Amino acid sequence: MVSSGARLLLGHPPTVLILASGRGERFTASGGQGNKLQAMLQGKTVLQHTLDAVRASGLPFHLEFAPHPGMGDAIAAAVHATPEAAGWLILPGDLPLIQPATLWAVAHALERQAVVLPTFDGQRGHPVGFSTVCRDELMGLRGNQGAAAVVRARGAMKLVVTDVGVVTDIDTLDDFNGVAQLLARKATSDGTRAWTLPSKTIL
Repeated sequence: MVSSGARLLLGHPPTVLILASGRGERFTASGGQGNKLQAMLQGKTVLQHTLDAVRASGLPFHLEFAPHPGMGDAIAAAVHATPEAAGWLILPGDLPLIQPATLWAVAHALERQAVVLPTFDGQRGHPVGFSTVCRDELMGLRGNQGAAAVVRARGAMKLVVTDVGVVTDIDTLDDFNGVAQLLARKATSDGTRAWTLPSKTIL
């Protein structure tokens, strides 16, 4: 579903592809128990935090949870499942701190660019936005490198954001514990604004 606000502001907004089919082997190898996306943070699973942010943005989304050999295969399957999309925001399901405003910022920037890459404090993050001109390249992806080859080939526009959530993914148990601490601080203080507002772009 697409909210009326999304239709008004973006016309036909891009679709967020939430990737939730990874096996999370690094998480279990580091001492984590079970699927990292189902680990509980502040009363909700990691994946539910990510889903809630996407729903709050009002952008259309597709949850790709079927097993795949690699991230590239998962992206290809998700793009194939959303043929009418006006572009895609590729968002791994293990970014529970991502903010709705950041999703909107990437979506807006994608109106003018083929590929949009959010960065925080000099680090590349997610979601990476792709316009429809990248459709065939995305559908041809395979393996574990995700869409890195498309980003390189298309010359991504870097979008600088102040949302630490774009780079706070959960690969290991230490990552999970760090996110849990950030959420605990958020619950006791009004620190949300520091994570949300996009600032400028770098061409």
